[in-house]
Amino acid sequence: MSEAANAPEGFEALKGLGTQAEEVVREPKIDAQGRAYATGKRKNAIARVWIKPGKGVITINGRDQEVYFARPVLRMMIAQPLEVTNRVGQFDVIVSVEGSGLSGQAGAVRHGLSKALTYYEPGLRALLKPHGFLTRDSRVVERKKYGKAKARRSFQFSKR
Repeated sequence: MSEAANAPEGFEALKGLGTQAEEVVREPKIDAQGRAYATGKRKNAIARVWIKPGKGVITINGRDQEVYFARPVLRMMIAQPLEVTNRVGQFDVIVSVEGSGLSGQAGAVRHGLSKALTYYEPGLRALLKPHGFLTRDSRVVERKKYGKAKARRSFQFSKR
């Protein structure tokens, strides 16, 4: 009975049971050529991204980014991770992207570039994570169902 009287109750009893969350120390993942590699995805687009120290040249499928992504919005989208981390002009980026449309490909490149930056410099993860650049946008096109014109749209109904 004396032990039960001295034992803390409620949340106080649980405080000592939990384990301390340890700080995860990440090491850079850099290959023999001094590059970091990551894969980015959005919709049905898959982007393979390599970054290495350089003059800030971004090459997509063997073409310059101004040629491949003609719309300024898409180029701005790709540059966001570099701007947030203040690394504009410090890395050469080589991208191989396929699938989906231009918007999905730009999103995949942004995702892959963000991941590659964290592999090259793990300290940048704290800057990129709050902006959502490391999160894979999991939205994909819904499949067509039988008895429907599209995924959800019904065929036109006529009373007569």
